[in-house]
Amino acid sequence: MLKKTLMIAALGVATTSAFAVDVEQIEKSIPLKDGSTVYIFKDGKMGMEDKMGRAVRMKQGEVMETKDGQKIMMHGDEVMRLDSILRHDSRS
Repeated sequence: MLKKTLMIAALGVATTSAFAVDVEQIEKSIPLKDGSTVYIFKDGKMGMEDKMGRAVRMKQGEVMETKDGQKIMMHGDEVMRLDSILRHDSRS
C-alpha cells in the first residue's frame, strides 16, 4: 500500500513539473480586438484562446488584429500545447 501511495505522489509531482515547464514557455499574451487572446511561446510558435477560454485552431499565416489596432500573423498552431495549459489552469 505504501508503494502505491509513493508512486501516485511521484506521478503527481512529475505531472505538475511538466505543466510548470509549459507555462514558463509562454513569452507573452496579446489580447485581440475580437476578445480572444494569442499566446506567444519562447520558441516563436503561437496558440490562440477564444473569448470563451478555449484553445482554438488557427491557420498558419492568418492575420489577426490586436486591441490596439496592430496586425500580427499566426506562426505555428500550438492548439494542443495551449489546451493543456488552459485545462490545467481551470482545474486549479
